[in-house]
Amino acid sequence: MTMYDWEELTNTCKNCKKCRLSNMRKNVVIERGNRNAPLMLIGEGPGEQEDIQGRPFVGRAGKLLDLLLDALMIKEHQYYITNIVKCRPPGNRVPSEDEAQTCLPYLRNQVFLVKPKIIVCLGATAMKYVIDRDARISQIRGCWIERKGYWMMPVFHPAALLRDESKKVLMWEDFKKVKQRLDTICQS
Repeated sequence: MTMYDWEELTNTCKNCKKCRLSNMRKNVVIERGNRNAPLMLIGEGPGEQEDIQGRPFVGRAGKLLDLLLDALMIKEHQYYITNIVKCRPPGNRVPSEDEAQTCLPYLRNQVFLVKPKIIVCLGATAMKYVIDRDARISQIRGCWIERKGYWMMPVFHPAALLRDESKKVLMWEDFKKVKQRLDTICQS
């Protein structure tokens, strides 16, 4: 795949009609945060509020994520947020295999441009397409995986915490590890 610069990537995403999700979207949801951040957070796909506003993680799950980042003093200039798919799946369903595969080149291009040191996969879908297709989030969440010069960690998706409050402690512990590694990287 040809790697695009930011302007080309943004225009390509906004004009993409490669899968059925493009027929239902209000907005293409590409990014939020610092394009030079050491930390990249990757979610599943846009929800209703994200589709309306054109920015990732601005709905209820996003507000919870923002509270977590603020509580750990992970500053906005330190992170970049995106998703596996850039258009909202109907009813917030999990993206299908072909939808995810269609969007993955855009995500790879984002990783290429941002050059993060740490990649956090928010939820099982991001983990599946970025880290390991066969892993279970409940088994490898909170574990560091080093691959191709990136430190990667799968964690629960913030939406899962809205459904099951018992996961909040685990998410807090996982993000404390992220903060610790981020601080180490930023000091060196």
